[in-house]
Amino acid sequence: MTRDDVLDVFRSCGAILEGHFILSSGLRSPVFIQKARVFQYPDKTEIVCKALAEKIRAAVPGGVDYVVSPALGGIVPGYETARHLGVPAVWVEREGGEMRLRRFELPPGARVVVVEDIVTTGLSSRETIAALEALGAKVVACACLIDRSDGEAEVGVPLIALAGFKVPAYPADQLPPELAALPAVKPGSRNLA
Repeated sequence: MTRDDVLDVFRSCGAILEGHFILSSGLRSPVFIQKARVFQYPDKTEIVCKALAEKIRAAVPGGVDYVVSPALGGIVPGYETARHLGVPAVWVEREGGEMRLRRFELPPGARVVVVEDIVTTGLSSRETIAALEALGAKVVACACLIDRSDGEAEVGVPLIALAGFKVPAYPADQLPPELAALPAVKPGSRNLA
């Protein structure tokens, strides 16, 4: 799939929104990618996750033993990508402010790819990787459907993106006037009560 093919799938589901959004990173952006609008359609989710699995397979010699995703946003693409890779899908979740693998075990030395939905700053990926490495897993790569940084985010391992989509993001105190004039909305899942 090309970058435009991926974005066309997201657009066809009404998943690329415009306005003034507060991202889970705390940054502000005129564009929000509401991946849940894609994930509600199994056929669309299969299309993008199968393509991501193919990209992972091509980029990771020796393959992977597990797909691990950060909850909540990474669970659906992690599961569907793992299905196409033929490996188990598990997830980490926040506990006491830190990512932890609470419901599953990984054997020491397991070859893991972290699968995310959207990467902006790479924070969730870095936290997930740190949690897995602390358990003795070997994180061989991180993969995502869309990299909003278009290659600028540093996650500590190779980042495999199905599509790069550079979208401006600003600290709250450095907004351009046209963005500052719009009411801010926080549609993401991080910090939900």
